Amino acid sequence: MEKFAINNWILKRVSDGSKYRTEVPGSVLYTLQNNGVIPNPFVADNEKFALKMMEEEFEYEAKFDAGHALMSSLKKELVFEGIDTVGEVYLNGSKILCACNMHRTYRIDITDLLKEKDNELKVCIHSPLKYIKDAYGKSECDGTEDAMEGFVHIRKAHYMFGWDWGPRIPDAGLFRPVYILGINTARIENVRVHQRHSGGKAGLRIFIDREVYGDDKGISCDVILTDPQGKELKYEDYRSGDEIVVEDPLLWWPSGFGEQNLYNLDIKLKLGNTELDSLTKRIGLRTLTITKKKDEWGESFSHCINGFDVFAFGADYIPEDNYLTRMTPERTRKLLEDCKMANFNSIRVWGGGFFPDDAFYDICDELGIMVWQDMMFACGVYDLTEEFEENIRLEIKDNLRRIADHACLALICGNNEMEMFVKNGVWVKTHKQKADYIKMYEYLFPKWVKEYAPDAVYWPSSPSSGGSFDNPNDFDRGDVHFWQVWHDGKPFTEYRKYFFRYLSEFGFQALPSKKTLETVMTSEEDYNLFSYNMEKHQRNKSANSKIMQYMQATFKYPTDFDTLIYASQLLSGEAIRYGVEHFRRNRGRCMGTLYWQLNDCWPVISWASVDYYGRWKALHYYARRFFAPVLISCAETSTVSEGIEINSEKSLFVPAIKLNISNETMTERKLTAEWKLRDAFGKEIDGKGLEIETSGTVDVTVSPFSSKWVTEQSFPEIDIYSCYVSFKAIEKGEMVSEGTALFVPAKYFRFEDPGLTVRMISENEIEISAKAFAKNIEIRNENDDLVLSDNFFDMNPGVKVVRIIRGDANNLTVRSVADIH
Repeated sequence: MEKFAINNWILKRVSDGSKYRTEVPGSVLYTLQNNGVIPNPFVADNEKFALKMMEEEFEYEAKFDAGHALMSSLKKELVFEGIDTVGEVYLNGSKILCACNMHRTYRIDITDLLKEKDNELKVCIHSPLKYIKDAYGKSECDGTEDAMEGFVHIRKAHYMFGWDWGPRIPDAGLFRPVYILGINTARIENVRVHQRHSGGKAGLRIFIDREVYGDDKGISCDVILTDPQGKELKYEDYRSGDEIVVEDPLLWWPSGFGEQNLYNLDIKLKLGNTELDSLTKRIGLRTLTITKKKDEWGESFSHCINGFDVFAFGADYIPEDNYLTRMTPERTRKLLEDCKMANFNSIRVWGGGFFPDDAFYDICDELGIMVWQDMMFACGVYDLTEEFEENIRLEIKDNLRRIADHACLALICGNNEMEMFVKNGVWVKTHKQKADYIKMYEYLFPKWVKEYAPDAVYWPSSPSSGGSFDNPNDFDRGDVHFWQVWHDGKPFTEYRKYFFRYLSEFGFQALPSKKTLETVMTSEEDYNLFSYNMEKHQRNKSANSKIMQYMQATFKYPTDFDTLIYASQLLSGEAIRYGVEHFRRNRGRCMGTLYWQLNDCWPVISWASVDYYGRWKALHYYARRFFAPVLISCAETSTVSEGIEINSEKSLFVPAIKLNISNETMTERKLTAEWKLRDAFGKEIDGKGLEIETSGTVDVTVSPFSSKWVTEQSFPEIDIYSCYVSFKAIEKGEMVSEGTALFVPAKYFRFEDPGLTVRMISENEIEISAKAFAKNIEIRNENDDLVLSDNFFDMNPGVKVVRIIRGDANNLTVRSVADIH
């Protein structure tokens, strides 16, 4: 089969006829920015120029010679892997396609139109803004107020029209490859692998769909299966659907539970000894389902991998950029490797973006990150006409067949947050809209999943208890989105009142690094949380005030902007830590915590733990600790947990700690838990003459996949403003997890000057020393892009060494909570 890439593209602005050389894959706005037509839309309020530009029409043009090899093919197909979004395609003056869905792959038979020389290909791209305005005028289907009115009417990534973390930059263009296939006799149209595991063997049935042009006599398939160690199993003249038995299969496991073994599957379509087409894919041999069992609390909900129910650690992924052409496999790999470094085993692809490229799933396979895959429907209602139904059927067909065999695919979800809101009449204006919801997500979608990815698990919505508007955010069934901490202003300890089965969204905002903000601010006056440009980079209308509300509850008032950034990041880390540690302590009842959100699509104040430029916020370091396979955590009794304000009538309580160790590994762990009561200098408090224990050591054995309460201790009559507890878990003489607990908000604790110093002790090691207790030590380099083995950590007096994972250790600085003033 001949593959012919089409190059030498020109982008034409229809309004004035101006033309620009452009790349494909590429986009309209990216091309216009590179040619100085519009400024960078991320800077200041420049998105208004990009938005205005998208009211216009554009044309992609390419002229090419096909060549003899392509022309001699029996059939020629023009393939568009991604057109964003609405327009027509012309070849040599003939209209050959009306495109209306960026989530689809378009294949057009051009056998009778293609010429050997002087071909002209034109793609007319219509204004997405005019399209949604027109469509909304005909049918009022509403969605989230954060996006532009009518966004649900176009099969285009919803986030491009704005969200409460994203700008309104609805770009357009040819964002995936365009090429011509020359096909002789037959081609492989699709391959699906069904797995059956039993008795230590894996039975594989490979279903090979092929398109044959003419007589299929003499056409055969060869299949070669190569295991991770290089051993080949070859099957000549393989008949589609026959079972291949793999003895002692090398199983694929999520990160933290075993190896990510991948088999190469090579399929060759032949006519006699002539190869007509070939396909190579990697598969992981595993079972990956959802366990739902009635129990004393309701019904369980957990990922079950190879027979083991595992706790999902991870976050929600959004598109990595508003310019899709800047999303490269290298950039995606770096982000996903950062997830693995933070001990993720799961990721949720959120339904308001688009289906990621193949590289995304390949990397998740390699790294052992299970993927919860939303369909691309979010926060709105849709008009289910016959035309729309066929459009989305083909969209789902294209994408499910593309991703179905990836080892990482854990679940396919119908939509984001629609069952919950539609049930309550949000966005709904007609009875039909509510009826269409049920038809789409509980009849059509499961039917299509069964047809195109029959081995995948389908879940109707997130959150959901299983469908039919049956209490879709039920705390005792299915998955939950919980926003009382943050949106409702509840304290971090609010998490401890709930025992969700699987928490697929919860989050807390923080500012990104000042270095990140410097790329989009234009003057020193911008560095104020309530300045015009700062609020243009804060898309949640009440978020900056919420940050300050929680700041007031936790820290002293930061008197410079850089300290405000630092303190906001600590708030985010602390908020999610409270939740994750609590839910891990209740492992078995709760089996998943995916926080909102992993990443950003532009430089912005948001819930992300990794910002647009890949800089880790404090939350990502917190995640590295609270998602650690073995975790010691503390449920402290404090003024915060007891709801005691400084001037409240209620002031008496007994400060206490209760330690827990959770073990999310497949082996029994023999550990020692140690704790010490200390003063503000970090000195251990002498227990002589006191009626309380001031230190303790407990040996404990923690079973695989379990959590265990270790010890509890109360401290009546201590000075809660200058005493804290440090604790750690030790295994075979090595510290594996540690933490501290205060009994008052950090703003009231009487920190002593820790006298922090930092120095390089080797090419990739940094030594930090402290003379007193230091909370949330942050180490930075000049560009604020270091990635370290630990950061934003607490430290007793002494010395600690951290490794440099990424970045240059130039001009290091260090600070702690004592510097928030």
